[in-house]
This record gives sequence, C-alpha cells and structure tokens, in this order.
Amino acid sequence: MALDEARKAQLRGEVPVGAVLLDSNGQVVAADGNRTEELSDASAHAEMLVLRAAGRLRGSARLPDCEIVVTLEPCPMCAAAISAFRVGRVVFGAYDPKGGGIEHGPQLYRAPGSHFRPEVVGGVREGEAAGLLKAFFAELRR
Repeated sequence: MALDEARKAQLRGEVPVGAVLLDSNGQVVAADGNRTEELSDASAHAEMLVLRAAGRLRGSARLPDCEIVVTLEPCPMCAAAISAFRVGRVVFGAYDPKGGGIEHGPQLYRAPGSHFRPEVVGGVREGEAAGLLKAFFAELRR
C-alpha cells in the first residue's frame, strides 16, 4: 500500500514517497503520499500526513500500538515526529544516505537524548522503492 501511495504522489508531481500507518491488528489507520508541492508545505511528507491523520482519528498524540510503513527512510523531521507520536515500529523500503534520519545522518534513535526508540526494520522491498525514486529524478533531469 505504501508503494501505491508513492505512485499516486508521483502522479501528482510529488517525490514518490508513500506511507501507511497500521494498528496492532494490521488495519489501516491512515495512508498518504507526499504533498509538499500540492500544499506548499515543506512538512507535508507522507509520514507527517499519516501521523497527523491518525492522531486526529484516534484523538491521541500517542500511537504506541501502531506501525508506520514508508517507502523511504524517514528524514530527521519525520523520524523525530514518529518518536514524538511514540509509534512502536518503523518499516521502510529504500535507505536514504543523504537525507535519512534513522540509519543515516543524525541517526536519531541512537542519540543519547532520544526519548523514544521504536523498533526499526529497513530495506523492505528496497529495490522497488528505490526504483520509483530513481525513475522520478531521472525524468526530472531530462
């Protein structure tokens, strides 16, 4: 589903990143793709959108029983928000050596000051997720 959300984002002219938030039963709580261009909002990353939507739907700023699945390693902003929402597990596809905030860059969950460290699983369907991004940026360069 996250890959489908990424493809929808690409059709809107957005960087193809998608995210899905699942509850403890595997039911979808929220799903979306990047909307930074559409909303003229640099914080409208897929992860931020699903976290905000889930918080509103559940009436809570804490989502400890949830799992977020995203096609790209979350950036530092999104990684911090995932921690602030206390999401229990993060699953991502493509690694992001330049802009990632979990396995790359500041590695927020490994920092001594990290208040909450979710379980992290990276590289799930990495080739497919990375392929979407590579194709998108190759097209932009043409």
